[in-house]
Amino acid sequence: MYSFAQNSCVKVLDEPFYGYYLANANLKVTHPGSKEILKALPRSKKQVLAQIDEVSKTNKYVFIKGMAHHYLSKEPAHILPWNNVILIRHPEKLLASFSKVIKNPTLDDIGIKKAAELFTYLKNQGKTPIVIDSDQLLKNPEGYLQKICDALDIPFTKDMLSWQKGGIQEDGIWAQYWYGNVHNSTGFRVQKTSNQEMPDSLQTVLDQALIHYTILKNHILKND
Repeated sequence: MYSFAQNSCVKVLDEPFYGYYLANANLKVTHPGSKEILKALPRSKKQVLAQIDEVSKTNKYVFIKGMAHHYLSKEPAHILPWNNVILIRHPEKLLASFSKVIKNPTLDDIGIKKAAELFTYLKNQGKTPIVIDSDQLLKNPEGYLQKICDALDIPFTKDMLSWQKGGIQEDGIWAQYWYGNVHNSTGFRVQKTSNQEMPDSLQTVLDQALIHYTILKNHILKND
């Protein structure tokens, strides 16, 4: 999201479905800042889509950053007209990171199962999404971003390789809880926290997550 926000051709929206998700999902954990998020964002899918449509009227390229599990429907037909990109990372790294904010995340909380379901749904509808991987990206960010932009028919600019430290105006109000690493960054690099250990208590969740990760792993866009 930070990368595409630097592209003057692109309008970025940060997790517009977050309020809808918090209001309608059967959650077993408490998300930090949830009360503020529910006040700030619409709670119905219809309202969210109306907001996106308004933004799309005045912007040729709209980048919607969303979490897979924010799409509650098994067949979210509203994403079919979009060019969809699924960003993944190895579930062990994902769980290690996620558990720093939410102590005992479930399989549904981390989104990898939903991401695999969305991939299968879109593929079956003839709209196979691009699958990108954080480790592949870091091998050569410029080359990888060029491949992604080419696939999406979006102009690539070198401005997408860096940003100012401290956040961007498009940040959601939850940024203070989740965006610590990116706020301290100025571009693509391996974070010091990337090799943090996953709590042993999450091994069962990891075993479940790997099943869904395997579905996506075979379709990752390579950074060659």
